[in-house]
Amino acid sequence: MHHDLVPVPIPDAVAMLIGTSIPLHVLQAEIDAVGEVREIRRLRPLASDEDRQDYEAAVGRLARANKTLAAYNPKLIVRGAA
Repeated sequence: MHHDLVPVPIPDAVAMLIGTSIPLHVLQAEIDAVGEVREIRRLRPLASDEDRQDYEAAVGRLARANKTLAAYNPKLIVRGAA
């Protein structure tokens, strides 16, 4: 059985507590990965060579961010680009 996770808002104080327990470079990698997924989705209809190059660069940056996330905790990998 597959259950989709529903985003639940968390209080700022809880988010701050979570954030202080995770190294800054890991938090930055998560922010970067989410941004790259947005960029990949935006570029998905590859209309030009420039778009294809931008798409490939974004995929590479997502892979690097996910490598950092996976080293800290594999469950943090950001998906959604495929």
